[in-house]
Amino acid sequence: MAVQTPTKPVGEAERTASRASVTDQAAGWLSHPMADMALVAVPTAILVGLGVLMVWSASTVVAQKQFDNAFFFVQRHLAFLVVAVIAGILMARMPPARLRQLGWLFYFLAALTLCLTFVPGLGHGVGGNNNWLAIGGADSMIRFQPAETAKLALVVWGAAVLTNKRALLHEPKHLLVPFVPFSLGLIALVVLQHDLGTAMIMGAIMLAVLWCVGAPWRVLGSIFALAAGGVGLLILTGHQSRLARIFGFFDPTADLTGINHQPMQALYGLASGGWLGMGLGRSRQKWGSLAQAPHTDYVLAVIGEELGLIGTLAVLVLFVLLAWGGIRIALRTPSFFGRLVASGITAWLLLQALINIMVVLRMLPVLGVPLPFLSYGGSAMVANVAAIGILVACAREEPDAAAWLKSRAAARGPRRRLSMVLPGRRRAK
Repeated sequence: MAVQTPTKPVGEAERTASRASVTDQAAGWLSHPMADMALVAVPTAILVGLGVLMVWSASTVVAQKQFDNAFFFVQRHLAFLVVAVIAGILMARMPPARLRQLGWLFYFLAALTLCLTFVPGLGHGVGGNNNWLAIGGADSMIRFQPAETAKLALVVWGAAVLTNKRALLHEPKHLLVPFVPFSLGLIALVVLQHDLGTAMIMGAIMLAVLWCVGAPWRVLGSIFALAAGGVGLLILTGHQSRLARIFGFFDPTADLTGINHQPMQALYGLASGGWLGMGLGRSRQKWGSLAQAPHTDYVLAVIGEELGLIGTLAVLVLFVLLAWGGIRIALRTPSFFGRLVASGITAWLLLQALINIMVVLRMLPVLGVPLPFLSYGGSAMVANVAAIGILVACAREEPDAAAWLKSRAAARGPRRRLSMVLPGRRRAK
């Protein structure tokens, strides 16, 4: 008697083959020499586009109320986006070796602009933080926040300094000096501006760069303990609103019309969005419940309310893809500087996004940290897109990517130069 082997139903076999085909296509795409560049560029482009849309939707009520122009904030956002794209393209076309040479220039420019915020007539305060450079009148004022670009400067300068001392990094003295003292100098200037949230982000960037360069855990632990003690001291001795935020975080039912008003309204917005959201532009919380921050720190709450859980999860997936691309670039870039700067930028953007998301979900106290690429803010947009440009430049330096770009350039052939012979003149031989 012949033994018959069980066969899969036709439908199941087709589904298995289809899944295998999709997996093979994804693996083939990820093996492309320029896949890492696409993994950071495409999610960034989608996030930036979604950010423009959500800044317009979330800010119309506040803009109409404050400036009698519903498009006030989105117009400014688009203007800074043009500058950001130019900065990103310039950084993407700059070789990492050249960027390394500019490390100290980045640092001194960041320190100078931070110091200028303390000059009367130039410094401008918003929400209790004196962290803006301002030019112009009250309503038409051109504002720039140096602390945002200082984050990028900290990564680039830190990577350059540690690369120059690479042979000595096994000694704690050379690992910490001058990177840690000079980093703390920038952070101290931000603390003096009363911007504790940004200072904490910069401190996290410093620790992330040290971790990426291989600092011992005892060194990282000691710095973290000292930083945590300093943050606690600033909270206790600083403005009363900081301490109130901490108490409000641990007691959600306290002061629902004051310190807990905005965090709870953000949760209501996320909860009311459901799976698919209420529709673009139909947020209820932006009509005053989220006070002045529906388009800045709490833009994710408006996204959840208008685009629903699906839209919120899409944002999270885009950030995961961006982080994955940054990690792949950091692992494949041939130069030590490229690996370190890619690691620092990836850690910075991922940590800041994570902190903002956790604040909106009420998993952390309010820190005043914007969501990269999505929140309104020209200074942050320029710094973030420029950072992505540096990641793209590092991705172009990967051996496979460099070989692929070189082969394409060779296939196109040499560029033809336009020449013109003026009437009555002959070309010199």
